[in-house]
Amino acid sequence: MNLKYKTMTRDEALHKAAAYCSQAEHCRMEVQEKLKKWDVSSSDQESIITYLEKENYLNQQRYATAFARDKFRYNKWGRVKIGMALQQKGIPADELQEALNQLEATDYLGQATDLAKAKLRTLKYSDSYERDGKLFRFLAGRGFESTIIKKAIQKVVEQGIDE
Repeated sequence: MNLKYKTMTRDEALHKAAAYCSQAEHCRMEVQEKLKKWDVSSSDQESIITYLEKENYLNQQRYATAFARDKFRYNKWGRVKIGMALQQKGIPADELQEALNQLEATDYLGQATDLAKAKLRTLKYSDSYERDGKLFRFLAGRGFESTIIKKAIQKVVEQGIDE
């Protein structure tokens, strides 16, 4: 049973949504979900979101760029996994691609190589084929592309980390 003491007016919902967007970056879908949760009518939802976008409280490109940068830096995700997460959040393809392009190529390969080195220390394997397969699956699960994975594995093996 949902107990409510009063319904929220459009202005109250607008102020609450603006405060929500001021605290952290959010995408359109997240704000829509909040407004639905607050039982705001669909016509008011659309006008509130339009206002938030016009006043730059809500900016899909800014959100996508921040999301990609944070997931890469802190969660150590690759472009594939970040792209899929942004797609699920309803980010348009062009904005998604722009956010992924912001990731530095040198940092990107370095991140994959560092992850491969760390994983290699914990792996048990009988030959190089098994080792490479396990590293490949691990990095693919983190969302790195196959070309980057191959380069990272090659770098790790060349540096002699595995023996």
